[in-house]
Amino acid sequence: MSWSHPVPKITDDERRQRLRRLQAVLAETGLGSLLLGSTESLRYFTGLEWHPSERLLGALVTPRDVCYIAPGFERSRVETLPRLPGEILVWQEDQSSASLIASLLPADARLALDDGLPLFVYHQLAAVFGADRLADGGRLIRDLRLRKSKAEIALIRHAMNLTLEVHRRAHAFIKPGVKASEVVRHIDEQHRALGAEGGSSFCIVSFGPATSLPHGADGDQVYAPGDVVLVDTGCRLDGYHSDLTRTYVLEEPTQEFADAWAIEREAQQAVFDAARPGATCGSLDDAARLVLARHGLGPDYALPGLPHRAGHGLGLEIHEEPYLVRGNATVLEPGMCFSNEPMIVFPDRFGIRLEDHIHMTETGPQWFTQPARNPTEPFS
Repeated sequence: MSWSHPVPKITDDERRQRLRRLQAVLAETGLGSLLLGSTESLRYFTGLEWHPSERLLGALVTPRDVCYIAPGFERSRVETLPRLPGEILVWQEDQSSASLIASLLPADARLALDDGLPLFVYHQLAAVFGADRLADGGRLIRDLRLRKSKAEIALIRHAMNLTLEVHRRAHAFIKPGVKASEVVRHIDEQHRALGAEGGSSFCIVSFGPATSLPHGADGDQVYAPGDVVLVDTGCRLDGYHSDLTRTYVLEEPTQEFADAWAIEREAQQAVFDAARPGATCGSLDDAARLVLARHGLGPDYALPGLPHRAGHGLGLEIHEEPYLVRGNATVLEPGMCFSNEPMIVFPDRFGIRLEDHIHMTETGPQWFTQPARNPTEPFS
Protein backbone atom coordinates (compact mmCIF):
# COMPACT_ATOMS: atom_id res chain seq x y z
CA MET A 1 0.00 0.00 0.00
CA SER A 2 1.12 3.56 -0.66
CA TRP A 3 1.76 5.66 2.44
CA SER A 4 -0.19 8.91 2.38
CA HIS A 5 0.06 9.92 6.02
CA PRO A 6 2.01 12.92 7.39
CA VAL A 7 3.90 10.76 9.91
CA PRO A 8 6.69 8.35 8.91
CA LYS A 9 6.60 4.60 9.31
CA ILE A 10 8.98 2.87 11.70
CA THR A 11 12.41 2.71 10.06
CA ASP A 12 14.85 -0.17 9.92
CA ASP A 13 17.29 2.04 11.83
CA GLU A 14 14.87 2.15 14.75
CA ARG A 15 14.39 -1.62 14.56
CA ARG A 16 18.14 -2.15 14.58
CA GLN A 17 18.34 -0.05 17.75
CA ARG A 18 15.61 -2.19 19.33
CA LEU A 19 17.40 -5.37 18.35
CA ARG A 20 20.70 -4.11 19.79
CA ARG A 21 18.98 -3.35 23.11
CA LEU A 22 17.51 -6.85 23.15
CA GLN A 23 20.90 -8.40 22.38
CA ALA A 24 22.54 -6.36 25.12
CA VAL A 25 20.01 -7.62 27.67
CA LEU A 26 20.55 -11.21 26.54
CA ALA A 27 24.29 -10.79 27.08
CA GLU A 28 23.83 -9.10 30.47
CA THR A 29 21.44 -11.75 31.79
CA GLY A 30 23.44 -14.66 30.46
CA LEU A 31 20.40 -16.11 28.73
CA GLY A 32 22.28 -16.31 25.47
CA SER A 33 19.33 -16.56 23.10
CA LEU A 34 15.65 -15.76 22.68
CA LEU A 35 13.10 -17.24 20.31
CA LEU A 36 10.53 -14.86 18.84
CA GLY A 37 7.36 -16.42 17.44
CA SER A 38 4.94 -15.13 14.82
CA THR A 39 3.94 -12.34 17.19
CA GLU A 40 3.90 -8.57 17.34
CA SER A 41 7.29 -8.81 19.06
CA LEU A 42 8.71 -10.37 15.88
CA ARG A 43 7.45 -7.34 13.99
CA TYR A 44 8.71 -4.97 16.69
CA PHE A 45 12.31 -6.21 16.61
CA THR A 46 12.76 -7.38 13.00
CA GLY A 47 9.97 -5.84 10.90
CA LEU A 48 8.80 -9.27 9.74
CA GLU A 49 5.02 -9.72 9.79
CA TRP A 50 3.67 -13.27 9.80
CA HIS A 51 0.31 -14.73 10.67
CA PRO A 52 0.72 -17.52 13.26
CA SER A 53 -0.23 -21.07 12.33
CA GLU A 54 0.49 -24.65 13.39
CA ARG A 55 3.96 -24.31 11.83
CA LEU A 56 6.57 -22.36 13.74
CA LEU A 57 7.99 -19.34 11.96
CA GLY A 58 10.04 -16.91 14.01
CA ALA A 59 13.49 -15.56 14.74
CA LEU A 60 16.30 -16.77 16.98
CA VAL A 61 18.13 -13.83 18.53
CA THR A 62 21.56 -14.15 20.17
CA PRO A 63 23.88 -11.40 21.44
CA ARG A 64 25.69 -11.56 18.09
CA ASP A 65 23.08 -12.07 15.39
CA VAL A 66 19.56 -12.94 14.36
CA CYS A 67 18.38 -15.75 12.11
CA TYR A 68 14.91 -16.64 10.91
CA ILE A 69 13.39 -20.08 11.50
CA ALA A 70 10.91 -21.00 8.78
CA PRO A 71 9.13 -23.96 7.18
CA GLY A 72 11.06 -24.95 4.07
CA PHE A 73 8.26 -24.20 1.62
CA GLU A 74 7.83 -20.67 3.06
CA ARG A 75 11.45 -19.61 2.56
CA SER A 76 10.83 -17.92 -0.79
CA ARG A 77 8.00 -15.87 0.69
CA VAL A 78 10.02 -14.80 3.72
CA GLU A 79 12.77 -13.67 1.36
CA THR A 80 10.36 -11.21 -0.29
CA LEU A 81 9.04 -9.64 2.93
CA PRO A 82 10.41 -6.52 4.64
CA ARG A 83 12.67 -7.51 7.57
CA LEU A 84 16.07 -6.87 9.03
CA PRO A 85 18.87 -8.93 7.45
CA GLY A 86 19.45 -12.40 8.83
CA GLU A 87 20.03 -15.92 7.59
CA ILE A 88 16.88 -17.93 6.88
CA LEU A 89 17.15 -21.45 8.27
CA VAL A 90 14.48 -23.96 7.33
CA TRP A 91 12.90 -27.13 8.63
CA GLN A 92 10.98 -29.52 6.40
CA GLU A 93 7.55 -31.01 6.98
CA ASP A 94 8.95 -34.28 8.35
CA GLN A 95 11.47 -32.50 10.59
CA SER A 96 11.30 -30.80 13.97
CA SER A 97 11.63 -27.03 14.26
CA ALA A 98 12.65 -27.55 17.90
CA SER A 99 15.54 -29.80 16.86
CA LEU A 100 16.70 -27.22 14.33
CA ILE A 101 16.77 -24.53 17.03
CA ALA A 102 18.64 -26.83 19.43
CA SER A 103 21.28 -27.53 16.77
CA LEU A 104 22.08 -23.81 16.60
CA LEU A 105 22.90 -23.46 20.31
CA PRO A 106 25.52 -24.92 22.67
CA ALA A 107 24.41 -28.12 24.37
CA ASP A 108 23.97 -26.42 27.76
CA ALA A 109 22.59 -23.10 26.51
CA ARG A 110 19.33 -21.74 27.92
CA LEU A 111 16.65 -20.43 25.58
CA ALA A 112 14.30 -17.58 26.49
CA LEU A 113 10.87 -17.73 24.89
CA ASP A 114 8.60 -15.03 23.50
CA ASP A 115 5.55 -15.08 25.79
CA GLY A 116 3.31 -14.96 22.72
CA LEU A 117 4.44 -18.38 21.53
CA PRO A 118 1.66 -21.00 21.54
CA LEU A 119 1.74 -23.80 24.09
CA PHE A 120 2.36 -26.49 21.46
CA VAL A 121 5.66 -24.81 20.54
CA TYR A 122 6.68 -24.81 24.20
CA HIS A 123 5.96 -28.54 24.50
CA GLN A 124 7.98 -29.31 21.36
CA LEU A 125 10.92 -27.29 22.68
CA ALA A 126 10.67 -28.80 26.16
CA ALA A 127 10.85 -32.30 24.66
CA VAL A 128 14.16 -31.40 23.00
CA PHE A 129 15.77 -28.94 25.43
CA GLY A 130 14.25 -30.07 28.72
CA ALA A 131 12.02 -27.62 30.60
CA ASP A 132 14.87 -26.48 32.87
CA ARG A 133 16.73 -24.99 29.89
CA LEU A 134 13.74 -22.90 28.82
CA ALA A 135 13.14 -19.45 30.33
CA ASP A 136 10.25 -17.00 30.18
CA GLY A 137 11.37 -14.14 27.94
CA GLY A 138 8.10 -12.26 28.29
CA ARG A 139 9.21 -9.84 30.99
CA LEU A 140 12.40 -9.05 29.09
CA ILE A 141 10.47 -8.32 25.88
CA ARG A 142 7.69 -6.36 27.60
CA ASP A 143 10.18 -4.13 29.41
CA LEU A 144 11.80 -3.21 26.10
CA ARG A 145 8.45 -2.52 24.40
CA LEU A 146 6.89 -0.68 27.36
CA ARG A 147 8.24 2.80 26.62
CA LYS A 148 7.34 4.08 23.18
CA SER A 149 9.68 6.11 20.97
CA LYS A 150 8.78 9.48 19.45
CA ALA A 151 8.08 7.72 16.15
CA GLU A 152 5.71 5.26 17.80
CA ILE A 153 3.89 8.03 19.66
CA ALA A 154 3.52 10.02 16.42
CA LEU A 155 1.93 7.01 14.68
CA ILE A 156 -0.45 6.37 17.57
CA ARG A 157 -1.42 10.04 17.72
CA HIS A 158 -2.21 10.15 14.01
CA ALA A 159 -4.19 6.90 14.19
CA MET A 160 -6.17 8.31 17.13
CA ASN A 161 -6.95 11.47 15.18
CA LEU A 162 -8.17 9.40 12.21
CA THR A 163 -10.48 7.43 14.48
CA LEU A 164 -11.71 10.60 16.19
CA GLU A 165 -12.71 11.92 12.76
CA VAL A 166 -14.46 8.62 12.04
CA HIS A 167 -16.37 9.04 15.31
CA ARG A 168 -17.53 12.46 14.11
CA ARG A 169 -18.78 10.94 10.86
CA ALA A 170 -20.53 8.11 12.71
CA HIS A 171 -22.23 10.63 15.02
CA ALA A 172 -23.63 12.44 11.98
CA PHE A 173 -24.68 9.12 10.36
CA ILE A 174 -26.86 7.81 13.20
CA LYS A 175 -30.56 8.43 12.61
CA PRO A 176 -33.78 6.80 13.89
CA GLY A 177 -34.18 3.35 12.36
CA VAL A 178 -30.49 2.82 11.56
CA LYS A 179 -29.10 -0.59 12.50
CA ALA A 180 -25.97 -1.00 14.56
CA SER A 181 -24.54 -3.16 11.75
CA GLU A 182 -25.03 -0.28 9.30
CA VAL A 183 -23.08 2.04 11.59
CA VAL A 184 -20.32 -0.56 11.93
CA ARG A 185 -20.11 -0.81 8.14
CA HIS A 186 -20.05 2.98 7.78
CA ILE A 187 -17.24 3.25 10.34
CA ASP A 188 -15.20 0.65 8.46
CA GLU A 189 -15.71 2.52 5.19
CA GLN A 190 -14.63 5.80 6.76
CA HIS A 191 -11.50 4.27 8.28
CA ARG A 192 -10.62 2.93 4.84
CA ALA A 193 -11.31 6.31 3.22
CA LEU A 194 -8.86 7.94 5.65
CA GLY A 195 -6.12 5.43 4.83
CA ALA A 196 -6.26 3.07 7.82
CA GLU A 197 -4.79 -0.39 7.23
CA GLY A 198 -7.65 -2.76 6.43
CA GLY A 199 -10.37 -0.43 7.69
CA SER A 200 -11.53 -0.79 11.29
CA SER A 201 -9.42 -3.10 13.45
CA PHE A 202 -12.55 -3.60 15.59
CA CYS A 203 -15.89 -1.87 16.15
CA ILE A 204 -18.59 -1.98 18.82
CA VAL A 205 -21.83 -0.05 18.29
CA SER A 206 -24.50 -0.35 20.98
CA PHE A 207 -27.85 1.37 21.55
CA GLY A 208 -30.00 1.63 24.67
CA PRO A 209 -29.67 -1.09 27.34
CA ALA A 210 -27.03 -2.89 25.24
CA THR A 211 -24.59 -0.12 26.19
CA SER A 212 -24.48 -1.66 29.68
CA LEU A 213 -22.57 -4.64 28.22
CA PRO A 214 -18.94 -3.45 28.04
CA HIS A 215 -18.09 -5.35 24.84
CA GLY A 216 -21.50 -5.17 23.18
CA ALA A 217 -24.50 -7.43 22.75
CA ASP A 218 -25.27 -10.24 20.33
CA GLY A 219 -27.72 -9.47 17.55
CA ASP A 220 -28.41 -6.30 15.62
CA GLN A 221 -29.97 -3.34 17.44
CA VAL A 222 -31.95 -0.51 15.87
CA TYR A 223 -31.51 3.06 17.05
CA ALA A 224 -34.60 4.74 18.47
CA PRO A 225 -34.89 8.38 19.60
CA GLY A 226 -33.67 8.78 23.15
CA ASP A 227 -31.37 5.75 23.09
CA VAL A 228 -27.96 6.01 24.67
CA VAL A 229 -25.30 5.45 21.98
CA LEU A 230 -21.92 3.81 22.65
CA VAL A 231 -19.36 3.57 19.86
CA ASP A 232 -15.94 1.97 20.47
CA THR A 233 -13.63 1.55 17.49
CA GLY A 234 -10.09 1.79 16.24
CA CYS A 235 -7.72 1.21 13.36
CA ARG A 236 -4.03 0.50 12.68
CA LEU A 237 -1.27 2.52 11.05
CA ASP A 238 2.02 0.72 10.42
CA GLY A 239 0.73 -1.80 12.94
CA TYR A 240 0.04 0.72 15.72
CA HIS A 241 -3.47 0.86 17.14
CA SER A 242 -6.00 3.55 17.86
CA ASP A 243 -8.85 2.88 20.28
CA LEU A 244 -11.53 5.46 21.20
CA THR A 245 -14.96 5.25 22.80
CA ARG A 246 -17.69 7.86 22.94
CA THR A 247 -21.05 7.57 24.74
CA TYR A 248 -23.78 10.13 24.17
CA VAL A 249 -27.39 10.86 23.34
CA LEU A 250 -28.60 12.70 20.24
CA GLU A 251 -31.57 14.31 22.00
CA GLU A 252 -31.91 16.13 25.31
CA PRO A 253 -30.52 13.78 27.97
CA THR A 254 -32.51 12.61 30.94
CA GLN A 255 -31.27 13.94 34.26
CA GLU A 256 -30.24 10.43 35.25
CA PHE A 257 -28.03 10.04 32.18
CA ALA A 258 -26.59 13.56 32.43
CA ASP A 259 -25.63 12.98 36.07
CA ALA A 260 -24.07 9.61 35.34
CA TRP A 261 -22.18 11.01 32.35
CA ALA A 262 -20.73 13.76 34.55
CA ILE A 263 -19.52 11.16 37.06
CA GLU A 264 -17.86 9.18 34.28
CA ARG A 265 -16.09 12.26 33.00
CA GLU A 266 -15.01 13.15 36.56
CA ALA A 267 -13.55 9.66 37.01
CA GLN A 268 -11.74 9.89 33.68
CA GLN A 269 -10.23 13.22 34.68
CA ALA A 270 -9.18 11.79 38.05
CA VAL A 271 -7.19 9.08 36.24
CA PHE A 272 -5.47 11.73 34.12
CA ASP A 273 -4.69 13.92 37.15
CA ALA A 274 -3.21 10.93 39.01
CA ALA A 275 -0.93 10.01 36.08
CA ARG A 276 2.29 11.60 37.29
CA PRO A 277 5.82 10.25 36.74
CA GLY A 278 6.59 7.96 39.64
CA ALA A 279 2.96 7.07 40.35
CA THR A 280 2.00 3.41 40.14
CA CYS A 281 -0.44 2.09 37.56
CA GLY A 282 -2.61 0.74 40.35
CA SER A 283 -3.00 4.20 41.87
CA LEU A 284 -4.75 5.41 38.71
CA ASP A 285 -7.37 2.70 39.02
CA ASP A 286 -7.73 3.67 42.68
CA ALA A 287 -8.32 7.31 41.70
CA ALA A 288 -11.23 6.37 39.42
CA ARG A 289 -12.88 4.17 42.06
CA LEU A 290 -12.61 6.89 44.70
CA VAL A 291 -14.67 9.18 42.48
CA LEU A 292 -17.31 6.51 41.97
CA ALA A 293 -17.43 5.71 45.68
CA ARG A 294 -18.07 9.36 46.51
CA HIS A 295 -21.14 9.15 44.30
CA GLY A 296 -22.38 5.94 45.90
CA LEU A 297 -21.25 3.62 43.11
CA GLY A 298 -19.39 0.33 43.57
CA PRO A 299 -17.48 -0.36 45.71
CA ASP A 300 -14.77 -2.45 44.08
CA TYR A 301 -16.26 -4.18 41.01
CA ALA A 302 -19.86 -4.13 42.23
CA LEU A 303 -22.53 -2.67 39.95
CA PRO A 304 -23.67 -0.02 39.39
CA GLY A 305 -20.02 0.89 39.09
CA LEU A 306 -16.79 0.06 37.29
CA PRO A 307 -16.61 -3.67 36.44
CA HIS A 308 -13.09 -3.78 34.99
CA ARG A 309 -9.68 -2.08 35.13
CA ALA A 310 -9.45 1.64 34.40
CA GLY A 311 -7.18 1.27 31.37
CA HIS A 312 -4.71 -0.74 29.31
CA GLY A 313 -1.50 -0.11 27.42
CA LEU A 314 -1.55 0.20 23.65
CA GLY A 315 0.93 -0.07 20.78
CA LEU A 316 1.38 -2.91 18.30
CA GLU A 317 -1.16 -4.76 20.45
CA ILE A 318 -4.44 -3.14 21.36
CA HIS A 319 -4.15 -4.51 24.90
CA GLU A 320 -0.62 -4.59 26.25
CA GLU A 321 1.31 -3.37 29.28
CA PRO A 322 0.99 -1.20 31.30
CA TYR A 323 -2.40 -2.12 32.78
CA LEU A 324 -4.21 0.33 35.06
CA VAL A 325 -5.46 -2.25 37.50
CA ARG A 326 -5.62 -2.44 41.27
CA GLY A 327 -2.35 -3.53 42.85
CA ASN A 328 -0.18 -3.02 39.76
CA ALA A 329 3.05 -1.58 41.18
CA THR A 330 4.50 -0.70 37.76
CA VAL A 331 5.76 2.88 37.98
CA LEU A 332 4.77 5.33 35.24
CA GLU A 333 7.66 6.49 33.07
CA PRO A 334 7.99 8.73 29.99
CA GLY A 335 6.94 6.95 26.80
CA MET A 336 4.28 4.76 28.36
CA CYS A 337 0.95 4.86 26.48
CA PHE A 338 -2.37 3.70 27.90
CA SER A 339 -6.12 4.10 27.75
CA ASN A 340 -8.21 6.01 30.29
CA GLU A 341 -11.67 4.37 30.37
CA PRO A 342 -13.22 3.89 33.82
CA MET A 343 -16.60 2.74 32.44
CA ILE A 344 -19.69 3.00 34.61
CA VAL A 345 -22.30 0.26 34.15
CA PHE A 346 -25.93 0.48 35.25
CA PRO A 347 -27.19 -3.06 34.54
CA ASP A 348 -30.09 -3.36 32.11
CA ARG A 349 -30.31 0.44 31.80
CA PHE A 350 -27.18 1.88 30.18
CA GLY A 351 -23.42 2.05 30.38
CA ILE A 352 -21.11 5.00 29.85
CA ARG A 353 -17.54 4.58 28.62
CA LEU A 354 -15.45 7.60 27.71
CA GLU A 355 -12.14 6.31 26.38
CA ASP A 356 -9.22 8.48 25.44
CA HIS A 357 -5.54 7.63 25.65
CA ILE A 358 -2.57 9.16 27.42
CA HIS A 359 1.15 9.13 26.85
CA MET A 360 3.56 9.99 29.61
CA THR A 361 6.17 12.72 29.22
CA GLU A 362 9.00 13.86 31.50
CA THR A 363 6.65 16.37 33.11
CA GLY A 364 3.38 14.46 33.16
CA PRO A 365 0.54 13.04 31.07
CA GLN A 366 -0.62 14.26 27.67
CA TRP A 367 -3.88 13.36 25.94
CA PHE A 368 -3.67 11.81 22.47
CA THR A 369 -7.22 13.14 21.92
CA GLN A 370 -9.19 15.64 23.92
CA PRO A 371 -12.01 14.19 26.04
CA ALA A 372 -15.69 14.56 25.16
CA ARG A 373 -17.42 17.83 26.06
CA ASN A 374 -20.81 16.80 27.42
CA PRO A 375 -23.56 14.16 27.03
CA THR A 376 -24.76 15.54 23.70
CA GLU A 377 -21.44 16.88 22.36
CA PRO A 378 -18.97 13.99 22.28
CA PHE A 379 -16.17 16.08 20.77
CA SER A 380 -14.16 19.00 22.10
